[in-house]
Amino acid sequence: MADCTEYLALLKSDDKEIVREGAFRAGEDNCIEAVGLLAELLQTNHLGIQEAADSSLRKIGGKETVRAVLPLLRSDEAPVRNLSMDILREVGNQDLTSLIALIHDEDADIRIFVSDILGSTNNVLAVEPLCEALLKDPEVNVRYQAAVSLGELGMSEAAPCLNKAIADEEWVQYSVIEALTKIGHSSSVDALVKALDTASDLVVSMIIDSLGEMGNVKAVTMLLKRIDESPTALRNKIVKAVVKILGGKSLTLLSAAERERFRQYLLVALKDEDEGIQDAAIQGLAYVGGEKASSGILQIASTLDQDRDQERLDLIIGFLAEIGLTEAFKAGLLGDDQDVARVAVQTLAKISPDSQDDRHEVCSVLMEAFWQVGLPIQRQIVSVASVTGEEYAKDFFIKVLDEHTDGTVLKSAVYLLGEKLRLAEVVDRIFPLLDHQYDDVKEAALEACIAIGGPEVLRHFVEMFASEQPIHRLMSTYALGKLGPMDNTDILKLALEDEIPDIRKVAVEALASACDVSDDWRPLVLGKLSDESKEVRLTVIKIMGQCFADDFVPYLIDALGDEDDWVKIRAMDALGDHKTVGAVPRMIGMLENPNRFVVMKVIEALGNIGGASAFRALLEITNSDEYELVSAAESAIANIQEFQE
Repeated sequence: MADCTEYLALLKSDDKEIVREGAFRAGEDNCIEAVGLLAELLQTNHLGIQEAADSSLRKIGGKETVRAVLPLLRSDEAPVRNLSMDILREVGNQDLTSLIALIHDEDADIRIFVSDILGSTNNVLAVEPLCEALLKDPEVNVRYQAAVSLGELGMSEAAPCLNKAIADEEWVQYSVIEALTKIGHSSSVDALVKALDTASDLVVSMIIDSLGEMGNVKAVTMLLKRIDESPTALRNKIVKAVVKILGGKSLTLLSAAERERFRQYLLVALKDEDEGIQDAAIQGLAYVGGEKASSGILQIASTLDQDRDQERLDLIIGFLAEIGLTEAFKAGLLGDDQDVARVAVQTLAKISPDSQDDRHEVCSVLMEAFWQVGLPIQRQIVSVASVTGEEYAKDFFIKVLDEHTDGTVLKSAVYLLGEKLRLAEVVDRIFPLLDHQYDDVKEAALEACIAIGGPEVLRHFVEMFASEQPIHRLMSTYALGKLGPMDNTDILKLALEDEIPDIRKVAVEALASACDVSDDWRPLVLGKLSDESKEVRLTVIKIMGQCFADDFVPYLIDALGDEDDWVKIRAMDALGDHKTVGAVPRMIGMLENPNRFVVMKVIEALGNIGGASAFRALLEITNSDEYELVSAAESAIANIQEFQE
């Protein structure tokens, strides 16, 4: 440690930069002897010196710092006072005695400052002097600050004096209520409720909010006793507090009379302008609501923006779903307000009926409304009905398939009838959609036909392969692969030689889908390693990695010389994943490839394979000047070492 004498000399220099340097160094070496001079430097007009002194005083701390900085609270310069308070908030707990001694200072400002600082000490010894200031200080602002600081401390020992201070004048009551809320002691519930009789409307409102935040269930009975005689604004606050304390579900435990009375208050609170009160009312009505509740909540939800208010909207829709199916949803679906109809459909989608009959009823409501609403709502309805509907929805969806033209609507109908119900009777209705103008409808129809399956579907796809249209041959190849590649090998062989690369690619995927049950696909697929299309070759390599066998190794090593870099990379991935030591010499030769990404993949693959040759090659790369290659080689070496361990 340096001699503090040196720092004291620096701090007394006429050169401000030397003083600044000395201030920093005094703090770094914990030079306690410099505390007095550092405190004086807080009063300088040089910002750099102030910052250095501030930083060092915080580092040194201790009683010396507290006692040196305390006098600066009396400075006439506000920046100096503020800086001193910041320091004392951080280190004041190291000399509580000196702080507490000022709680009775003749200067009210000093008492305010000290009350503030004591709130940052996180020490139970600060509670008693703050309580004394709260209950006895003649200056209202001191009492206010004492309450704030007791709240910041958050210690239950402060609850008794705060409970008494609730009877103070209104300005102090604000901070007392906030402090009691933070502490949350059960003894404060009675004190807060008692204060309701004498407090102003504003304070009463704060008390009610506080009781809700504290969440103590014994406040519920006291609040409910006052709800009838309270004006509407306060009554709505009580409603919010009760729901916050009990939660919505516990409201069902009230007696029938209490529940009905509270339900009426919830309906009134639903119209409050405060979103917090609205949301509490919605939460309560989810469990004790009914027809009027559904209607009122629907109206609120319909005014929300689907994007901006998404979180709140989802919450409200969830509560609406708890109420269950009511006439309000039916009316909302058929009304003129499209926003209400939209929310009604979203809610019906989330209702979880207990029985099959109830599910049928929800779906029936949607289906009955379908033909009476506009296209946007129709799309919503058919999407929900296709997920929730079962066999009973068959006739409705067949009618949709026959009479509707919208692609989005048709997709939902095709999904339920084909993929979900797998109805062979609708195959002739779905096949024409394979020629629909929109690709997503084609895809939905294709998946539906495959799901239905059967001889008729198979025959149709076999005939489709003879089409001159490439899209027909593509769909046929895909479908025959899904319906049984080994049963349709003759056509898939033809697809492997189709002039369209995408068809050849799909044929490769179709044949390889049988790799778990047969090896007959191998010679057919391996023959496409020389295909002129890189996408086809890439698909073959990918499949060889997924359906790996030892006799694929020579082919994969040969693919390392493919003219396309991505084919090389995928072959490397497969060889690396399966730790093919025989590929190492070929890969080492590829470290000179001009494509840096290829080199990075070689390094990765060598790290996965391991072995002495791979290790030496990677070690050589660490001598490179290229940081990226060195970093990759180091990671690969670490991988080899970890595997060896």
